[in-house]
Amino acid sequence: MAKNKAKILLVDDEPDILEIVGYNLSQEGYQICTASNGKEAVAKAKSDLPDLIIMDVMMPEMDGIEACEIIRKLPELPNVIITFLTARNEDYTQVAGFDAGADDYISKPIKPKLLVSKVNALLRRFNDQQKNVGTLTVGGIEINREEYIIIKDGVEISLPRKEFELFYLLASKPGKVFKREEILDKIWGNDVIVGGRTIDVHIRKLREKIGDDFFKTIKGVGYKLEV
Repeated sequence: MAKNKAKILLVDDEPDILEIVGYNLSQEGYQICTASNGKEAVAKAKSDLPDLIIMDVMMPEMDGIEACEIIRKLPELPNVIITFLTARNEDYTQVAGFDAGADDYISKPIKPKLLVSKVNALLRRFNDQQKNVGTLTVGGIEINREEYIIIKDGVEISLPRKEFELFYLLASKPGKVFKREEILDKIWGNDVIVGGRTIDVHIRKLREKIGDDFFKTIKGVGYKLEV
């Protein structure tokens, strides 16, 4: 995905935000399409097939959380990156966003140049991760990096992108303790700011879906996968 060919869908009910953010990203060579609410965002996502969606949370008709949940289920967009751009930076809003399937969370206000830098980092990291496709099997669980699915006991389990990437990272070296800083760097990147509870939320969801016994917390350090 070359930078000047990546398509970005901007979703916000404030025309000024769409204009300013859209202008700065288009100057970087990105293709820009816009929507003013969650309902319109779902329709645009289906028709335009963006590589990245930057979406506000609080919007009329349908909020960003609901729109994200719907978009995550679209078969035509299995690998779309979704990040929320919003003034609401409370922990519970971030948790709701990640639970809905968001990849990242950017708080308003943000300077246009910094936003462009974060978008570049998101797409660059996605490209790097896509190069490492393949299938990994640990503890009887098959992890398909290319299709973003795992199979446990013959049952297919679908995970949101960040949950999948976190599980894949831990599974890449069973028994190794991954420090929290290393997890944040490899999964979210240094230039994307996420809340301190982000990793804990994702581990909790993985325990619910895959099994509590697989994940070991090393207090004050990080996490490891036990098989």
